[in-house]
Amino acid sequence: MRPAGFGWIGWLLAGALLAAGGSLLIALRAYDEQRARFETDARIVHRVLSQRVVQHDAILATLALLQPALEGRDAPEQRLTALYPQVLRVLRRTGSEPWSGVTVAEAAALAAAETASRGAARPALGPVELPRGRYWLVRAAEPSSYALQIDLAALPPVGEGPVAAPAAAAVALAHGGQRFVLQPGRSADAADAADTAGGAAAPASAAGASAWLAGPRLAFAKALAAESQPFEVRVGERLPWAQWPWAWMLAWSVLSALAVGTAAAWLRQRAEQRRTRELLRLGQVSRLNAMGELAAGIAHELNQPLTAVVASTAAARRLLADEGTEALPQARDAMTQAAQQARRAADVLARLRRLVEPAGGSGGPQATVPLATLLEAALDLRQPELDRAAVRASVRCDPPDLRVSADAVALEQIVHNLIGNAAQALQQVPAAERRLELVAAAEGARGVVTVRDSGPGIAPEALPRLFEPFFTTREGGLGLGLSLCETLAGGMGGRLSGGNAPGGRGAVFRLELPRAGGSETADAAR
Repeated sequence: MRPAGFGWIGWLLAGALLAAGGSLLIALRAYDEQRARFETDARIVHRVLSQRVVQHDAILATLALLQPALEGRDAPEQRLTALYPQVLRVLRRTGSEPWSGVTVAEAAALAAAETASRGAARPALGPVELPRGRYWLVRAAEPSSYALQIDLAALPPVGEGPVAAPAAAAVALAHGGQRFVLQPGRSADAADAADTAGGAAAPASAAGASAWLAGPRLAFAKALAAESQPFEVRVGERLPWAQWPWAWMLAWSVLSALAVGTAAAWLRQRAEQRRTRELLRLGQVSRLNAMGELAAGIAHELNQPLTAVVASTAAARRLLADEGTEALPQARDAMTQAAQQARRAADVLARLRRLVEPAGGSGGPQATVPLATLLEAALDLRQPELDRAAVRASVRCDPPDLRVSADAVALEQIVHNLIGNAAQALQQVPAAERRLELVAAAEGARGVVTVRDSGPGIAPEALPRLFEPFFTTREGGLGLGLSLCETLAGGMGGRLSGGNAPGGRGAVFRLELPRAGGSETADAAR
């Protein structure tokens, strides 16, 4: 028997899995949308900053090309600081003179960058001070070389926000282990995400469960599109849990619960309808068989008196025929009519018995019936009645695939009646002691079904008349149930017996039937 509540637990698990699966899909879709938006914004940031740094190469190239025309003028390149806010200073070195206006260390670094620029035929990166937000870019040319000092804080275009990125995102430039934050983002977690995008370890402050509680990270890292200024753009952002589509996930969970509840109710209603139809069918079969048993009993009881009537009237006819009086013709006719009516009554009863008596003693064709399935089905039909009576029932079949040769409908009716009788007997004992066992086992070439209850048992005086027609100990009973079951069992080549449980309380009914292929099994055993 299935444990109580197993079905509801299964439906609850199904509802939980459906709700969780749908909510996960909604969350993943929202995450994908946020990630796509973030990557689009991050690529815009990269493109804008790349355009700005490429502009520095163009400025130096212009100065190198125009310097013959600028000779003799009073340092016209200094006007660039007014045109380009990110250009802090412009230096020019002619001939063999050193770089002026800078420290000795900076002059040496600028000279090394000038040498690298001359070898690469393009601008080269000079001294870099990312913590201060400054760096130098040098272009070697003849007769003069030029150097630009760039202010990273003024690098983003004016009027487009700090770097044309959402304020929630952190943006930084990294080079040689140094970092300059162009936009801090709305939280420290966003800056941490920007650091992590470059392959650095997450700061200790963002590690652990507290960092995860803040929301998942989004990170982007890519080098600027300028070989002369190989800075890495790092963009990071947190997705706070408060911005996730909780309302949609809650709505999906509610819809999942409603859908699962509706499906469970519909299936339960179908099961109840099936159980009702099966009970009605078994009731109809039982009533028809009971009527047949009753008609057969009546036919058997009336057949002998009618035979005696026929014999008596025949004797009367012979006596009257011997007397030869004047009344003999009338008496002979009357007795003839009585004999005819008696024979007609006998014929009617004989026809009635032939109609209700199963051919060959069985109500249907023999077939291979799996006992485990049949016992479970029969118990399932009686389950509501057993639940109301607080009867704990169990089914056991050894071997599990045990099969017998029987009429499935007749076998189901026998088991159904035995379960019903046991349930009524168990009403006479306390609820805590009400147990019913259905056991199927193989005994050689026979399959045996045992129905055992923990009721008061069968009274000793009732045991000899247990299967006698019209004998009953139940008020309002007809006494045909067990008699019918015994008849059906015999018609299938089986045997039904009953008695009290040995060494315990309750009744035990034992139904023996031929196993499917039982003769072969018995021969093999011998």
